[in-house]
Amino acid sequence: MEITNQIIEKHGLKIDEFENIKKLLKRKPNLLELGIFSAMWNEHCSYKSSKIHLKKLPTKGKQVIQGPGENAGVIDIGDDDAIIFKIESHNHPSYIEPYQGAATGVGGILRDVFTMGARPIALLNSIHFGSPNHSKTKSLLNGVVSGIGGYGNCIGIPTVAGETKFNETYNENILVNAMAVGHAKKDKIFYSKAEGLNKSVVYVGSKTGRDGIHGASMASAEFDENSEEKKPTVQVGDPFTEKLLMEACLELMKDKSIISIQDMGAAGLTSSSVEMASKGNLGIELELDKVPCREENMSPYEIMLSESQERMLLILEDGKEKQAKKIFEKWDLDFVVIGKTTDTNNLTLKFNDKIMGEIPIEALASKAPLYDREWIKKKPKKNKINLKDLKKIKIEEALMKILSSPNHSNKSWVTNQYDQSVMCDTVQKSGSDAAIIRIHNKEKAIAVSVDSSANYCNSHPITGGKQIVCENWRNLITVGAKPIAITNCLNFGNPENKEVMGEFAECLEGIKEACEFLNYPVVSGNVSFYNGTNKKNIYPTPVIGGVGLIKKLFKPIGHGFKKEKNNLILIGKTFGHLGQSCFLKENYAINEGMPPDVNLLNEKNNGECLLKMIEKNLVLSAHDVSNGGLITALAEMTLPYGYGAKIQKPKKLNNSIKYFFGEDQARYIVEIDEKNLSDTEKLLKENNIYYENIGFTQKEYFEIEGELKISTKDLFKINNQWYNNY
Repeated sequence: MEITNQIIEKHGLKIDEFENIKKLLKRKPNLLELGIFSAMWNEHCSYKSSKIHLKKLPTKGKQVIQGPGENAGVIDIGDDDAIIFKIESHNHPSYIEPYQGAATGVGGILRDVFTMGARPIALLNSIHFGSPNHSKTKSLLNGVVSGIGGYGNCIGIPTVAGETKFNETYNENILVNAMAVGHAKKDKIFYSKAEGLNKSVVYVGSKTGRDGIHGASMASAEFDENSEEKKPTVQVGDPFTEKLLMEACLELMKDKSIISIQDMGAAGLTSSSVEMASKGNLGIELELDKVPCREENMSPYEIMLSESQERMLLILEDGKEKQAKKIFEKWDLDFVVIGKTTDTNNLTLKFNDKIMGEIPIEALASKAPLYDREWIKKKPKKNKINLKDLKKIKIEEALMKILSSPNHSNKSWVTNQYDQSVMCDTVQKSGSDAAIIRIHNKEKAIAVSVDSSANYCNSHPITGGKQIVCENWRNLITVGAKPIAITNCLNFGNPENKEVMGEFAECLEGIKEACEFLNYPVVSGNVSFYNGTNKKNIYPTPVIGGVGLIKKLFKPIGHGFKKEKNNLILIGKTFGHLGQSCFLKENYAINEGMPPDVNLLNEKNNGECLLKMIEKNLVLSAHDVSNGGLITALAEMTLPYGYGAKIQKPKKLNNSIKYFFGEDQARYIVEIDEKNLSDTEKLLKENNIYYENIGFTQKEYFEIEGELKISTKDLFKINNQWYNNY
């Protein structure tokens, strides 16, 4: 078949990239080889537009065992225990086919974790939809949530935390980011690097079908009015088969049979084989007619580019094939030796004893395009909001609008579709600042949280990048966990757009600064570009997934008030920043101004001091102050158990709106028993932490001196009314 410009374009390649392919091969590629280059050189697999910037992120730390570059990141939590975790996007597939797109996103991230020898113990997600009033939002929301719940519930892994947000910027391009966390022993971690010559390359798991072909390439292009036609590129998941695959892999990992193992995710057999060979500086030869197929007459092109789910590629030690085969047959899974490692440094593809393709591994990996794309700095939105110019609103009315808005309303209608307690180690589930999962049969636990802030990042990317790392860090602190490391999913528009590339570069600069200062390294992640439709890009939306350690778990710290007549302390200074605030968004439909400043020194000092307070058992409940400001955080603390609060206004208060709704950073609200007040204040003073005594907990009512008084039952009703009516 003649390779035309149209065929090249259909494969997502530029003409100059095709010319480079010819130089690397010293000839024209055939269609199979072109498809393989398309799969490996697309944005999703090669990171060709982001790699230069990603290298700037801090990736090392005392507790980091494995940083970026493997299937998932690995951290040391002591006692020979390791936590393995990663977050990835499945945005495009979920928009095209919401149920299967979301489900296979969960399946894919789980494979990344158990491929490395970990038993998954928790799932999280960050899902973003367009306006609730948009014609597609309700069906997309229902499909995605059902897909996440359906896959996680069936495979038996708890979905313990996440976020569900709405914004017009996602009307034609939703975001579905899935995170998985697993537990392993430090001496039982498996990697993807191929080693040794003439070693058996083994295909295990489900059979290969025609679903998902060009899935990775589809994820590396913008949508247009024809996006519905891309449904065949969406994979189809089977959680029951994945459960069998997981158990079979973990059983095989108990002995010394596996040299390397790789999930067949994006780009399927192509990426898994190339990545293994590339890391080991080896060649690999595959006999494609031996690949188990569920459809008749599949071509080498289809076999190599299929993204059928629930499949793995293994390289085994000599003589271990028979034993390994028994394990996989016991679990009713395919086990076929389809090739071997070689010293050619080529990817050699055979079909019925004929060589169908031969490509240097380095041409697909190390010599893939690497772009330092031109970018421009985003002009900050320095609009100053003058409250005097706005229609006057009472504090109570403003709070009610925030609590009843789609983004702040109770999301139990989402989380109730997820099994959060299966495996019996979930100590604190969704609804808190962070979820807590006990390490099985041990006193210690981990805390996990995912966070994003698109409005802040859109207004000022550097500040927004810093802020979202800090918010994630605070969320772990409030439950008594020491933050260890993060994974990130970087969702942006078209990188060929200078402004979008500028948003990316600046957001990463902010993430870098915050991670370095807080000693909070990035150990894994994913970049998702081309999130846009018809040249309209989404807001920059980096999502941060954090993991922290609780060395000795006693009674978990949640954000709900525990009892009446306890002291309430606000840690951190309040300046009354309203730019990009929920107050303006929900009450006036205004998205103006700069986001609040991020003082990293205050973030570090305030957070570490709070952690000391929790470790000394001085704190009954804690909640960070973020979107919606102080008043919203206080109202949220009344909801879990129905205890209210009586809040005193500062004696010198110039503006109540700014004080109660300002979104200044590095702040926490803590509930302190009277008997612990003196020790608490002493510790705060010793650490030079600014704090205010703002009031007391009480029964039944949430009250602010001279401003509002409302029953906690009414607050609960208001917080639940949006989803009841949607």
